[in-house]
Amino acid sequence: MDLHPGEEVVFEGHPSWRALLSFYIGGVVAAVVVAVIVGLITGVGVAIVVGAVLVGLVLLYGFVKRMSTTYLVTTQRLYIRRGILSKRMQQTRIDRVQNVNTDQSLRDRILRVGTVDFDTAGTDDSEFRFVGIASPATVVAAVDRAQREAAISP
Repeated sequence: MDLHPGEEVVFEGHPSWRALLSFYIGGVVAAVVVAVIVGLITGVGVAIVVGAVLVGLVLLYGFVKRMSTTYLVTTQRLYIRRGILSKRMQQTRIDRVQNVNTDQSLRDRILRVGTVDFDTAGTDDSEFRFVGIASPATVVAAVDRAQREAAISP
């Protein structure tokens, strides 16, 4: 991302691996079930290979999904970039942010992750959220700092 003159990065991050933990657990369990079924049909050797390949694919998919999402807070903008081959980018000016809300379910609190939801002025885009952030309070503080810096700079 190209920064504007005088723009500084206040926060940059990706969703936490802990946010994808339930995906990883479900994927590994599904891979084991498929491997057991393959083992009953063909034999143990093929089942181990199938299981290992499926577990590897689950882990790779989760890692790529996590790393292909970037959240950025600067002194002038909020920015979300998703995707590797095709890109989806969202951005808004920091002075348009009216409310910053955090959401943590019981599972999120146990995993120490959460969602930071931004309400912006004059838009109907209700999907401007940082999902799976390891420390939502850090993002809220970064946005507050960026808003204060934007208010005092010309």
